[in-house]
Parts: sequence; C-alpha cells; structure tokens
Amino acid sequence: MKQTPAFSSHQKLVVALLALTQFTVILDFMVMSPLGDMLMKSMSIKPNQFGFIVSAYAFSAGISGLLTAGFADRFDRKKLLLFFYAGFIFGTLCCGLANTFYTMVAARIVTGLFGGVMGSISLAIITDLFDISLRGRVMGFVQMAFGASQVLGIPIGLYLANAWGWEAPFFLVAGIAVIVMGMIFISLEPVTAHLAVQRDKSAFKHLLHTVMKRDYRIGFTATALMSIGGFMMMPFGSAFAINNLHITQEQLPLLFMVTGVGALFMMPFIGKLSDKIDKFRLFAAAALYMMVIVLIYTHLTPQPLWIIMSLNVLMMAGIMGRMVPFTALTTGIPDLEDRGAFMSVNSSLQQIAGGIAAVVAGMIVSQKDKFSPLEHYDTLGWVIIGLTIPCIFLVYRVSELVKAKLAKGAAVVSVPVATEA
Repeated sequence: MKQTPAFSSHQKLVVALLALTQFTVILDFMVMSPLGDMLMKSMSIKPNQFGFIVSAYAFSAGISGLLTAGFADRFDRKKLLLFFYAGFIFGTLCCGLANTFYTMVAARIVTGLFGGVMGSISLAIITDLFDISLRGRVMGFVQMAFGASQVLGIPIGLYLANAWGWEAPFFLVAGIAVIVMGMIFISLEPVTAHLAVQRDKSAFKHLLHTVMKRDYRIGFTATALMSIGGFMMMPFGSAFAINNLHITQEQLPLLFMVTGVGALFMMPFIGKLSDKIDKFRLFAAAALYMMVIVLIYTHLTPQPLWIIMSLNVLMMAGIMGRMVPFTALTTGIPDLEDRGAFMSVNSSLQQIAGGIAAVVAGMIVSQKDKFSPLEHYDTLGWVIIGLTIPCIFLVYRVSELVKAKLAKGAAVVSVPVATEA
C-alpha cells in the first residue's frame, strides 16, 4: 500500500466547513425517509404521492444543476456556495411551514433548486484544492456528514417530530445551516484558480463543450445508473421498518442512530483505503457485497431489533463502500477549466436519476391502508441488483479513463526533467 501525504491546516479547515455544509443538506434530504410514515399518515397521502414529494426535490435539483452548469466555472466558488446555501435555507423553512401535499411539493422544489447544487460546488472546491491522491480521504471525511446526520440529526429530528410535530426537524436544519453559513462567510478563502483558464465566451458554449466530451459522458452515465439503484429503497425505509418489520416510532431514532454510528466509523477507514488500493477494486467488492445485503433486507420479515440494526449497518457499509471510491474517481475525469460545469451536470443527472428512481419505487410499492404492510418492497431489491451489474462495468471504464489521464499528465511533467538531465 502506498503512503499518502498529510493535510495542511487550511485543507483541514476546508474539509470541516464542507462536511458541515453537507451535514445540513444531507440531513434535510435524509430526514424525509424517517418522517415518511408520519407524513403519509398526517397528510393522508399514498406511497406514490410520497414518492412524488421525494422526487420533486430531485427533479428540481437536477434542472437547477443543468441551468447553472454553464456559469459554475465563471464565479468564485465561495460566492456560489453562499448564494445557493441561502436559497437552501429558505426552502427548508418553507418545508416546515407546508401543511398540504401540494405546498410540501412546492417547498421541496424550492429546496431542491438550491440545495441540489451544493454537492457539485463542494466537489468542485475539493477537486481544485486537493490532489487526487488525497481525495479518497477527503470524500471519506466529507461524507461522514451522512453518518453524522443519522447519529445526531435524524434521531434528534425524530425526537422533535414526536414531541412537536413533523415540522420541527426542518426548523432544526434551517437553524444549524444559518450558523454554518456564517462560518463559511468568515473562514473560507476565495476559490478562484479556475477563473484563469476559462476559454468559452458564453455559458451555453461552456455547457455544450462539457456535455459533448466523450470521457465526461461515460462518467455522467455511471453516476446516473448508480443513483437510480441507490435512491430506490430510501424513500420507503421508515415505512417498511414500521409496517413490515414492526419497528415502533420510538425505536426508529435508535435504528437510524446505530446505523449512523456505523457510518461514522466506516467513512474515514473507507476513505483512507480508497487512497491506498485501487479504487475500482474497492468499488466492485463493495457493490457485490451490497447486492447480497440488499437482497436479504428487502425480503426481511419481523425480527428482533438487534438483527434489523445489524443488517442496516452492514447495508450501509456496502453503500458507502461504493460511494466513496466512486466519487473520488469521478473527480479525476474533468479538466480544471471544466470542473464546475462537470460537477453541476453530474450532480444534475444524479438528482434526476434519483427522482426517477423514487417515482418508479412509488409505482412498484403499494399499501392497502395507512397501517398495512408495504407490498412489493422485495421487488426493489431485485431491480437494484439488476442495475448494479452494468454499473460495475461503467465504473471500470471510468477507472481506466482516470488512470490514462494521470499517466498522460505524469508523462508531460517528466519531459522537462529528462531534458535537464
């Protein structure tokens, strides 16, 4: 295994700020799943309608990413981050104030328009400031936000929801986000190196230039396929746990907390591992492992709580074991002048694919009444397995592209060194 260099103090600050930012954005998105059963009962909505609420965020985020892709490399990335973060906070407040199916859909659309771009801006900052040999660790730490949202955010949010109503978690997220936004404004330095290498005169030409590159399109396709599989189970996770596995509303925070603790321990380890061994091999092993766990979980019947928690932790290991090396690989595809646009388009396709997955999952899963078990949830497991197999092949192609690009860069750098010798 190869040794990796340490982070500088400024890099550590950047990682911490981006992790906090992602914590709030991921919490806003992830809290929809544990609140799903509560929202479906409170608003008297059916599974297909709840799937539409989830997909409304994803589709609006995808559209927003495409619309901003042409402009993503034309501004200081810090200013872009602050602008979209402010819009995300406003949308989250609207979610807490919604009281019908239609107002919730509208609020999720607003939140998605701004929050859906946050991930791509963060990835562009990471790609600008960190060498690819460090990005596995960076992604491991930043994606600890996923685990932290489950350890801290979701249990606290569910506790508040049980005590004061489902609206409370959204107000919690907005309050935390305001504090994080102030920290970014004060502490984060401008990120402007990409401005010196811009060639395209118009935003549309820049977007078209990015989309037309064949290597980029391979990365886009892999991301879309990854997202379709990943989003299918998520919207109905709490409803399945409560109605099929007989988890109580009081036990649900504990289930998410234990899963999140597992993710917190796994993220740094997976990140370091992906910087020391071949990223594709790690991805492929995690994908095959995840297929087995997903098949077991989606066919699960009522079990003791400790078995359900253990399976959730094992499933999270597979999901994160795929995501960290895959994300690190995709950051190696774009050139410096295209990174913002590439990340925006990539994020858009991720969100749109996730929205399609949520809609399709809502069409597959059914429920006879508010308290009946979900039907056909096991079908989702088979669909996810069917999508994961071609995804492994696409990620292999991404890996080969990145290796070829790195080899080409190394060859160019070595030319003047050989001449001087």
